[in-house]
Amino acid sequence: MSVFAQLVGQPRVVQTLRRAAGDPAAMTHAWLFTGPPGSGRSVAARTFAAALQCEQLEGGPEQVGCGRCQPCRMVMAGSHPDVRIVDTEQTFIKVDEARELVLEAQARPSLGRWRVMVVEDADRLNDHSANTLLKSLEEPTARTVWMLCAPSLEDVLVTIRSRCRHVRLGTPSAGAVADLLIERDGIDPAMAHYAARAAQSHIGIARRLATDEHARARRREITGIPLSLVTLGDALRAAQDLVDEAGEGAKATSADHAEEQRRDLLEQLGADASARTQPPSVRAHLRRLDDRLKAEAKRQQHDSIDAALTDLASVYRDALLVAAGASVERINASEPEQIERLARSFTAEGLLGALETIGEARRRLVANGAPLLVLEAMMIGLLLPRG
Repeated sequence: MSVFAQLVGQPRVVQTLRRAAGDPAAMTHAWLFTGPPGSGRSVAARTFAAALQCEQLEGGPEQVGCGRCQPCRMVMAGSHPDVRIVDTEQTFIKVDEARELVLEAQARPSLGRWRVMVVEDADRLNDHSANTLLKSLEEPTARTVWMLCAPSLEDVLVTIRSRCRHVRLGTPSAGAVADLLIERDGIDPAMAHYAARAAQSHIGIARRLATDEHARARRREITGIPLSLVTLGDALRAAQDLVDEAGEGAKATSADHAEEQRRDLLEQLGADASARTQPPSVRAHLRRLDDRLKAEAKRQQHDSIDAALTDLASVYRDALLVAAGASVERINASEPEQIERLARSFTAEGLLGALETIGEARRRLVANGAPLLVLEAMMIGLLLPRG
């Protein structure tokens, strides 16, 4: 199966990337992939990287990115020595990391045709780290390709995006995502279609919903929140629950990761991992690691809350469609009675106001607002109208 089969619902993008991989005249040294969450920005970059290293490159555009040769498999598995994937969990990509990438980008490919630098979260480049990358983009090393991914052009500094070829991805249809889950992951068709719709075509979330009962149960809890917000106490409990769940999830995810990172660091430093105390120089490295892991955990908590707010907004969106009598497919089609009740509880203006309240909470979280305070204010704003 071609690597491009994973790029769901993006035929125009696939055509562009295949042509660039096979035609030097269509190739450039820097690419910027943008699109909404779940559209496949990172997948596009990885599949393009595989196509550039593919052994079938001389076989024509339709053969590029065959998915069968060793280079294709290595790139998609993240083990190709000439393809560097930068996927940060931190709030920002720091200058030191950007400098390391620039130095690495100057090296010649060791195995493949190109050295490919994929930055999956280019929107997390701050001014300093972006400026560090800028010179490498202005004066590219031969046989090096940069691939940056971000939600939109506006999320990347103008000096960066002006030096990249822009490829915009759209949101794939729920049907296309469901077909991928069925064909690639062997998911039952009914479950695949439910997951694709509930995930609003976000491929990663759809797969998690289709394969994880806990994820489905948690989503049901979140979509049940609107009708539970009767009193002030209900609002405060709902906010606390969201924060606690996000914190526990981040802690569970990061615990094993933190221990693995600590072992790797001690091994690199030649230190004894079983020793009760470490030399001062080693302790300094461990403190920096702890700071980085705390930043990662904070980001994971933020992402978990943001995903919950997306699910919450989908309920008010469906209720607004019912109130307006719109014949548009519901995201939460499996809970029709709940949506009908919510539509009867609010006016259309009230439902629009609820969506704006959730949107404002998301903006405050991005601006580093305290999660519990932000969510408490939001839940109070979502209380069911009296009477």
